[in-house]
Amino acid sequence: DAMRRKVADRGLTISAYGVSGFTKNAAENRKLFTFAKAAGIPILSADPDPDAFASLDDLVKEFDIRIAIHNHGPTHRYNKAVDVMKAIENHDERIGACADLGHYLRSGERPTEVIRLLAGRLYGIHLKDFAEMQDKTRGVILGTGHIDLPAVFAALDRAGFPADGALSIEYEENPQDPVAEIRECVEAARAAMAAV
Repeated sequence: DAMRRKVADRGLTISAYGVSGFTKNAAENRKLFTFAKAAGIPILSADPDPDAFASLDDLVKEFDIRIAIHNHGPTHRYNKAVDVMKAIENHDERIGACADLGHYLRSGERPTEVIRLLAGRLYGIHLKDFAEMQDKTRGVILGTGHIDLPAVFAALDRAGFPADGALSIEYEENPQDPVAEIRECVEAARAAMAAV
């Protein structure tokens, strides 16, 4: 309650929490849903084990909280958009995706195509850009690598990205003093949104 008041007093809301692991242990999974409900968080970004989905189907119905599967790039079980699509197939519609577009770039996938494929089940987006479309690469300011930001925002609009979806900017370079670069990323995203 104190945390919710503190966030609300600043005119903010929490759009998502995670990335959380989920297993077949329904009691442990329930703890995260109970926390999210109490905190007013509508989306749990997740990396669920394959045997967690029966529990998650029950919990998303009970709590009306969405699960958004987060991809972590090459070698991860949810490497490609098709891996997420296969995982959520035949499950409650509240189980969908949180597409980390930077990791999809590292997996050789185009962000606009990922958005198109996951339309209707896309509940989160992580905007992150890389210099090359390969596993080992360096992060760059949004829009200066392989993400066409205006095309991404146009694709999100076409895909019906929900108004309460979680949209995050990630920039992980220059960890000692990243503020100036983060500001550049925010301005690039704002300019792209304004153009759509």
